[in-house]
Amino acid sequence: MSVPTAAMHATLIGGHGFIGRHLQAQLRSLGWTCDVPLRDDVSLFQRDLGHVFYCAGLTADFRQRPYDTVEAHVALLSNVLQQASFLSLTYLSSTRVYAGASTTDEGAALQVRSHVSGDLYNISKLMGESLCLNSQRDVRVIRLSNVYGLHMPAQNFLSDVLTSAAKDKCVVFRSSPASQKDYIAVQDVVRCLPVIASHGTCGIYNLASGVNVSNAYIAAILQKLGVRCEFLENAPDISFPDINIAKTSALCGAPHHKLATDLPILYSHYCETP
Repeated sequence: MSVPTAAMHATLIGGHGFIGRHLQAQLRSLGWTCDVPLRDDVSLFQRDLGHVFYCAGLTADFRQRPYDTVEAHVALLSNVLQQASFLSLTYLSSTRVYAGASTTDEGAALQVRSHVSGDLYNISKLMGESLCLNSQRDVRVIRLSNVYGLHMPAQNFLSDVLTSAAKDKCVVFRSSPASQKDYIAVQDVVRCLPVIASHGTCGIYNLASGVNVSNAYIAAILQKLGVRCEFLENAPDISFPDINIAKTSALCGAPHHKLATDLPILYSHYCETP
């Protein structure tokens, strides 16, 4: 494969998922060629992969599938880093790794607890990050916040909220009104990923909106749309720190989308979808 072709060719590992499908459409619209192999495709190690976007991973069901989580986040990645030929590799990690951290810049010291089942996700993502950053290959690590958009996976918190809102015109929140986290539109994610892969340098990039949104704020928007919102009594406060996006914004610009603007559009889509 010639350099000009390879420079505009992408291989999406785990590319059949939510982000992968949107990324493939974005890359093709920009004139890239894309390959979306199955995870057990041995030809991964027999051809030039161009720019690899490593999207493989588990989300809500990682507690029930710990071995699959480590396989996706670490084991397959290790094989690709050791054996595959590529121009660059962009590994999708998560801003969940900042839980309990005092700062959220890309160089922050992070906390994990091996005996806590919920930390398996963070530990496996950090192991994947460490493999990338110590591989002596051309890599970028993308710490993604909570990605929303059309065709979100069913286990997604926002998808659950919108499904209940559309079906029952009522949402019961199981975390407190003050609970808050960062949400980023999938359109912003797939706009930035090719830029970081092509023009970024080796290292870690936070890809987030930079502004947390509370459950109370989401409920207020839905109530204006005619949805009744309730909160369980003594619901836990689940909050994450604001994400520092200065590094990514300097390369890609500020996010173009806001959840406050997009939520009514998403709600309409869920109402129209059987």
